[in-house]
Amino acid sequence: MHGVLAYCRPGFESECAQEFSARDAALATGGFARSRRDSGYVEFVLPDADAAARFHTSTPWRGLTFARQCLRVLARLESLPAQDRLSVILPVVRATGRRYADAWIESPDSDAGRELAGLCRALNNALVAALKREKLLDPASGLRLHVGLTDTPVAFVAEADLATAAPWPGGIPRLRFPSAAPSRSTLKLEEALLTLLDEGERERWLKPGMTAVDLGAAPGGWTWQLVRRSLHVTSVDNGPMAQSLLDSGLVTHLREDGFRYRPAQPVDWMVCDMVEQPRRVAARMAEWLAQGWCRHTVFNLKLPMKKRYDEVALCHDLFAEALAAAGRRFEWRARQLYHDREEITVFARVR
Repeated sequence: MHGVLAYCRPGFESECAQEFSARDAALATGGFARSRRDSGYVEFVLPDADAAARFHTSTPWRGLTFARQCLRVLARLESLPAQDRLSVILPVVRATGRRYADAWIESPDSDAGRELAGLCRALNNALVAALKREKLLDPASGLRLHVGLTDTPVAFVAEADLATAAPWPGGIPRLRFPSAAPSRSTLKLEEALLTLLDEGERERWLKPGMTAVDLGAAPGGWTWQLVRRSLHVTSVDNGPMAQSLLDSGLVTHLREDGFRYRPAQPVDWMVCDMVEQPRRVAARMAEWLAQGWCRHTVFNLKLPMKKRYDEVALCHDLFAEALAAAGRRFEWRARQLYHDREEITVFARVR
């Protein structure tokens, strides 16, 4: 098989396939998607090795919305012997003629995939040991070997470019809920800042003393993430905020409608996790950037039950039209986070 393997949230295989099909159309690589609902992964089959390499190179992890990870497939293996799977996997690895910085055996984030987690751990240890014996591991390599176990007898052998791939198994950063945070929604913003920004951007754009507005803030899960980075936050919500945040000296709570509020002075950040129609949210977020009320924004778009990919594209176009009308160039990065459900999270800024 020539192509790529993508992990995604179970139930969003169709949206992931649509995203890949759109890229395929732009690249004219002649591929097609194979997916099964609630499997947590999508195969995108390409006609030859050159097309697969071009597609994979042109599809970096940070540029994807519905795919958590994108891997170049080396082989699709079926009927793996239960007692000696490595006897089939290792010849594929040897045939590449390459060495790898590391090797991961993983399964999709689905009900069926989670049942394979224990097997993956056991096989991973055995695979790494075998690769060391055969001197196929090299810490200086820019590639990582992946084996995606989708069923006990079925596996994809694939590889990732460390420079463009997600640095976590399955593309999922495993975050611990901070006990001091007032709500679990705090993990959404933590994951957004971790995945939508790189380390250098976080250092430059999230400095102590910067200012932020949190629209629809109560009880303060997103505000908490900003306060822990020593930003001064105006939290806008008619509901109550956690007292610990108010006691921090970094939070001003305004009991106002988040959709109508505008700051007296421009701020560095505006974040928003309000339950509203995605088009209305996109239009309001665009207004904040177009008017110069903020420099950077992170917001959630709650998606409808049907035509979710189309809704994301529409929201992006509405956003782009509003910024173009204001004569502003912008950057948009969107991702369906592990801690999201029927929504995506967007980072945007004016260039």
